[in-house]
Amino acid sequence: MAENPIHSELTEGLPPTRELDLESLKALSHPLRVQIVNALSVYGAATASGLAERFGESSGATSYHLRQLERHGFIREVAGKGTGRERWWERMPGALNIGSTAAEETPAGRSAAQLIFREFRETADRLLIDFTERGPEVLPSEWMDVSEITTANARLTLEQMQAFVRAVNAAINTLVIPYRGQEVEGTRAIQIHFNAFPVVDAETAITPSRTSGEGA
Repeated sequence: MAENPIHSELTEGLPPTRELDLESLKALSHPLRVQIVNALSVYGAATASGLAERFGESSGATSYHLRQLERHGFIREVAGKGTGRERWWERMPGALNIGSTAAEETPAGRSAAQLIFREFRETADRLLIDFTERGPEVLPSEWMDVSEITTANARLTLEQMQAFVRAVNAAINTLVIPYRGQEVEGTRAIQIHFNAFPVVDAETAITPSRTSGEGA
């Protein structure tokens, strides 16, 4: 499992995916820290006071968690912006692999990964619900017309699912990643939801074996 997983052969020239070890997972596994990383991803650079206002926290609390996130390499100070008292922070470039095999081998790693996944998922759900409930009222019709919410169901083999995920990631690398962080007239923050996962409680199809009386 990974947040924005990207195959290495599709990411030439892009920041490498960061495989989170147990120490990094534990450092990130605090609800407010995940929310801060999410906010910096969605809305761009921010200050401790701006994040405090967004989350209804004190600036002291957000400052502390920003320092911890910087210490573990999740964020960095924006060079040449802000002052000593009002520092601006941005997320480090690159995708995060939260569910690495090494990290999930221990109960502590699995617990940390589950908390992080849950916070990412709840934030994404809130953004989607906000769009469906308020979008028609507050967004220009042109933006609503080009928006899309799609759910597709299929029965795939492991190889077919792998090929599908790789094709989608290739499209993201080509059509989305080059425009991250651009600040030109007419742009606004967007979020793309793409989930591909096996339905856990569904049975795997098994080809019936031939009986001894059947021909070749």
